[in-house]
Amino acid sequence: MTDLTGKTAIITGASRGIGEATARHFAEQGANVVLAARSEGAITAIADEIGGTAIATDVADYAAVAALVDRTVQAHGGLDILVNNAGLIDPIARLADSDPAEWARVADVNYKGVYHGLRAAIPAMLERGGGTVINISSGAATGALEGWSHYCSSKAAALSLTRCADKEYRDDGIRVIGLSPGTVATEMQREIKASGLNPVSQLEWEAHIPPDWVAKGIAYLCGPGGDAHRGTDFSLKTNEGREAVGLPPVG
Repeated sequence: MTDLTGKTAIITGASRGIGEATARHFAEQGANVVLAARSEGAITAIADEIGGTAIATDVADYAAVAALVDRTVQAHGGLDILVNNAGLIDPIARLADSDPAEWARVADVNYKGVYHGLRAAIPAMLERGGGTVINISSGAATGALEGWSHYCSSKAAALSLTRCADKEYRDDGIRVIGLSPGTVATEMQREIKASGLNPVSQLEWEAHIPPDWVAKGIAYLCGPGGDAHRGTDFSLKTNEGREAVGLPPVG
């Protein structure tokens, strides 16, 4: 189990699902946890429970993300870990039926939000002498699914950012790693189910892994185990990946 004692971590999209589970797991492992999301009430309640800090943030707004990093550094003296988890998929629609503004909003969060996080965090991590960025990815980054043009293309773009950031900053001690968890039992899966489009919407709830498994995978990548996966997506959809994290095998 990765020792996160004294590490300072920002987790975006921390109001529910993977983000909330990661915030709770990191706090249990001794990290200074900063929860970021648009839902200030939700992250404040979680932060109060786990002894973390809540900072309302829209990752689509670079100024807000820069302020998030600045406040974290001021409060804790530096930044060690950034988990770029915030993500959207709704509304799901085929291209000709999609709403351009809503489509763009997903891109702003899933793609530009990752860039904003990297842009704001890397200078702070360089001052620290290194750090780890985990970008939550998806099999959609390398595939195509009906109704998911916004999600697939934005996750592909985020994977490219993982590769570019690794190429630029690996030698400076910055580790940038993607995590592809597979389908996870979160509100996003309920939105996917309701759409009725593509095979993912036909999966039963029991087919999805719990968010706390993903949290453990993120923590694993923040330790030495992440070194072999810099600049790539680590997958929780394989027995090899799950064994490394200490999770049950693929059913």
